[in-house]
Amino acid sequence: MKKQILILCLLTSAFCLQAWAQDYSIDWFKIAGGGGTSTNGQYSITGTIGQHDAGATMSGGNYALTGGFWSLIAVVQTAGMPALSITRSGSSVVVSWPNTAACTLQQNSNVAAPAGWATSGSSITCANGTNSITLTPAAGSLFFRLRSP
Repeated sequence: MKKQILILCLLTSAFCLQAWAQDYSIDWFKIAGGGGTSTNGQYSITGTIGQHDAGATMSGGNYALTGGFWSLIAVVQTAGMPALSITRSGSSVVVSWPNTAACTLQQNSNVAAPAGWATSGSSITCANGTNSITLTPAAGSLFFRLRSP
């Protein structure tokens, strides 16, 4: 009886299908404390913000990862106002919007603080019907929105 069970186990394992892993790899890594986890669908990444070993953006295929000291410059869309957009230009970012309505650009370092919005002191450039400001990212966060005067 034991022989039959052993033979059955060997035959069963001989016909197992192989599982293939994805071809993702991390060729370099660092173990550090702190940070947090970001997830979306089937992907998850855990990291530490402000690692001293910041370097160039790592990319492959449709994915990119930039490590190191982070700065967040974001736009907050206001209903009824032109759409704001952010683009990267070298080591700077450009916040722009169509010059289609009378509005004021405001900024806030804490989007959760409604009383923190103030008129932006950045110089606005207008070209080809588009208003824009150019910023060199600094440490911390900065949010922008458009408001009616």
